[in-house]
Amino acid sequence: MDNLITFSIAVFTAFFAITNPISNMTVFLSLTQGADKKTKHDINRRSNIIAFVIVAVFVLLGKYIFELFNISIPAFKITGGILIFFIGFDMLQSKRSNVKSLKHVHVDEDIAVSPLAIPILAGPGTIVTAMNFVANVETIHIIVVILIYGFMSLLTYFTFRLSDLIVRIVGKNVISVIGKIMGLIIAIIGTGMIINGIKLSFDFIT
Repeated sequence: MDNLITFSIAVFTAFFAITNPISNMTVFLSLTQGADKKTKHDINRRSNIIAFVIVAVFVLLGKYIFELFNISIPAFKITGGILIFFIGFDMLQSKRSNVKSLKHVHVDEDIAVSPLAIPILAGPGTIVTAMNFVANVETIHIIVVILIYGFMSLLTYFTFRLSDLIVRIVGKNVISVIGKIMGLIIAIIGTGMIINGIKLSFDFIT
């Protein structure tokens, strides 16, 4: 039971850092600028549902994806760790992808699918993180990962819904600082994945 609690805390911390609802809230505001309240609500709801479905599918089919492409768990952990490390490093450097710095977007519910659901909410970092936690684990751990990401999707939904109010209260500078802290946590998680992958590689060799 203690191991499951520790696992759950690790999963929540990783998902919170990689999805970062506060930081992504500013992206949501920029993408939906000029939209009416109903359109914003529809985009918010659809994007989070789509992101949840995408991650859940990868979590459930992760084992079969590994077998289909003959991917070893150590290789996945090392490669995924490198990818996540650089995502965190870019956040520390305050770099943003072109998709996250769009200034002029035609407000349409299609942006709920792309770029909001993919790749902002369910991007490579989120998918890799989810699949890393379900690699070589029991069914209960897979259920925990799906439930925690579902909770994160719900948290993101309410954060986006209250985005205007949050920005007014907290301020953009505080949000920027939170983004950097999350970037550091993500980089550390990535480094841990690389170390675990290397350790597993030596275990397989011996």
